[in-house]
Amino acid sequence: IARVRLTKACSVNPRQPGFVCASGCAKNLKLLQLVVKNAKQEHKQLGVVFVDIAKAFDTVCHQHIFAGLVQRGVDPYVIQLVREMYKDKTYIS
Repeated sequence: IARVRLTKACSVNPRQPGFVCASGCAKNLKLLQLVVKNAKQEHKQLGVVFVDIAKAFDTVCHQHIFAGLVQRGVDPYVIQLVREMYKDKTYIS
């Protein structure tokens, strides 16, 4: 339910597998295969860049994240859930 509320308030690119109910990695690999196959068939050059943004949110001030959620009108309950996830440990029951 929290994911649904969050995605209603903040649009998420469907290729962002973190908030999509699907096998994001498999879809992205299939997309890459199709792009490579097309480039070969069309005899076109292709450049591919992989960006690893692991722990990207560790570099963003948490207050900015919370302020952005408030600005987008995210339900306070969902904001509190996100706030709790940034504490020392997260437990989901």
